[in-house]
Amino acid sequence: MTVPRPRLEGVARDLFFYRHPEHWPAWPYLPVVRRRPGGAMDLGVIYDFAHTSGRTGYRCTVFLCNVVFVPDTEEQLLSLPKEVFDAWEEVATAGWAVD
Repeated sequence: MTVPRPRLEGVARDLFFYRHPEHWPAWPYLPVVRRRPGGAMDLGVIYDFAHTSGRTGYRCTVFLCNVVFVPDTEEQLLSLPKEVFDAWEEVATAGWAVD
């Protein structure tokens, strides 16, 4: 798997949205995308566990799925492939951007 280069443009905007779920247009989901060289894209969602079920440990997690096809339950969401990060800056450095 090719690791994307860190993006510089738009990172402040992305960090704002990551940190403020009250501004997510599809709350409790935040659609994200990672654009790869050659035009390929990874689609993902971030889910606001803190303000829904109160579950902890997944704040900076990108679940690899299209926002249109998110599962019906948190347990199903947690069973999806995911990338777990310790901080929002790591999410941005991995190339994820608010879609």
